[in-house]
Amino acid sequence: MEDNVRAHAIISGRVQGVFFRVETQRAANGIGVSGWVRNRSDGTVEAVFEGDRTRIDAVLEWCQEGPPHANVVDVNVTWDDYTGEFQGFEITY
Repeated sequence: MEDNVRAHAIISGRVQGVFFRVETQRAANGIGVSGWVRNRSDGTVEAVFEGDRTRIDAVLEWCQEGPPHANVVDVNVTWDDYTGEFQGFEITY
């Protein structure tokens, strides 16, 4: 039985201008989670991931490192109930 969850993440550090959003989308699609990712005006990246807990943990682990030119300082995660509202994973603006 799948343990579906929702994770809201704020990723800080050098995470804008380093292809973090597109690489997060690629990682999420490859791992098989849905949701979205976007840049925030304060220089952080925000993402919502939904899916199986094991898969969410895998994408959050990826976020700890990010793409090659990123320098992730922190990934702050808030857990919530799964809603099933997303079809795929998107970059939003």
